[in-house]
Amino acid sequence: MPGCELHYFSEALKMATAANVILPKPDLAGPYPVMFLLHGLSDDHTHWSRRTSIERYVEDMPLIVVMPNGGRGFYTDAAQGFAYELAMVELVRLVKAYFPTKPEWCVTGLSMGGYGALRLALRFPDIFRSAHSHSGALWFGHWPAREDDDWGREFARVVGPDPAGGKDDLYALVEKLDKKDLPAMRIDCGVDDFLLDANRAYHEHLTSLGVEHEYQEFPGAHTWEYWDEHVREALAFHAKNLGFGVAAK
Repeated sequence: MPGCELHYFSEALKMATAANVILPKPDLAGPYPVMFLLHGLSDDHTHWSRRTSIERYVEDMPLIVVMPNGGRGFYTDAAQGFAYELAMVELVRLVKAYFPTKPEWCVTGLSMGGYGALRLALRFPDIFRSAHSHSGALWFGHWPAREDDDWGREFARVVGPDPAGGKDDLYALVEKLDKKDLPAMRIDCGVDDFLLDANRAYHEHLTSLGVEHEYQEFPGAHTWEYWDEHVREALAFHAKNLGFGVAAK
C-alpha cells in the first residue's frame, strides 16, 4: 500500500528529522483520520514497520498512520535537551498541511511510546481523541528520577529530579482535565512484562478517579511479538471511537 518517509527540518528540535507515513489505498476516499504510532526508548520511526505487520493490518482502513522519530525524549519538552512535545505539535501541523486529514486523530505507542501516547492525548485532547498504551512506562514523570545511575541521570535530564505533579506526570494530567474533555483511553500489558506493576498502578489510579477507560492484561512480555499481536486491538479501539473501520470489499 502507499507509504512515504517524510524528511523535514524541525524548528522545535533545530535539526533534520523524519517520520514514516502509511497512506490509505487510493480507492478509499479522503479526508482521513490520523493515528500517531509512537516507538519505544531504543527504537526510531522505522521500527513499527520493520518489526510488525502494521501495514497489513491497516491496508483496508481509511486511516493515515504517522510514525514519528521521538528519539529518547519521551515525547515531552525536556528540562535539559530536546523539545519533543513541541516537535510532535509541529508534526501535526505538517501532516495537516501535506495530507487530506479529518479533525479526529488518535495515538498509540509502546513502552516509552505508550507513556507518550497517553501524555500527548492528555496534553492535547482537542487533537488526540483516542489513546492506546501498550506496555507503557506509565510511572515516568510521576516517580522521582534517581540520579545515582546512568538511567536515572538520563531521565532526570528529561523530566527533572522531582517531576511529580507537573506536565509530565500522567497521574496529575488526568486529574486536571474535566471528565468531559478526557480522551478515550485503553491500556494493555503482558503479565510477564517488567512494567506490569506500573500499568496496574495507573489503572487503579484511573479507577479511583472514576475515569472511564479500558484495561487488559495478556500473556506475554516486553516483546515485538506481543505488540504485533495487540496493536490490532488498538486499531479496533480507535476505529470505534473515531468512527472509521475496514472498507467494504
